[in-house]
Amino acid sequence: MKINKIKRVNDARIDELELKMVTDFDHVECPLVHRFTNKMYIREIFMPKGTLVTSKIHKSQHPYCVSKGVVSVKIDSGEWVTIEAPFTGITEVGTRRVLLIHEDCIWTTFHVNKDNCKDISTLENRLLYKYKNKLLKNISTKTINFKKEAIL
Repeated sequence: MKINKIKRVNDARIDELELKMVTDFDHVECPLVHRFTNKMYIREIFMPKGTLVTSKIHKSQHPYCVSKGVVSVKIDSGEWVTIEAPFTGITEVGTRRVLLIHEDCIWTTFHVNKDNCKDISTLENRLLYKYKNKLLKNISTKTINFKKEAIL
């Protein structure tokens, strides 16, 4: 099976967007739910309508589904794509998304978890590349989620 890898050429532009989001706009909570089955880790995020979100960078190819809502998604230099629930897709290695949430959205990812690990920090280290937005320097950001109304 061939695994496609995203060639990220727009990290600098996404970093600039994140800096603008962090310094100029109100933070929005996007709660995560973690679920486990035998050898599977399921990660679900709720993103409210009107939110602009940037994702982490993914190390693995894995399925995802949008079970609720409407979201416009941009991956690196690709075009904006609008996804409407129900939708199932595949995340490619190296994916870093910018998401504009048009309707309350539930996005779920599914990951192989061979040793049934339940430590979220360990799982994130396995699944997500360590990437530091150098423009944020001393600003602590666990996630980058902000109200888009302030941006538009």
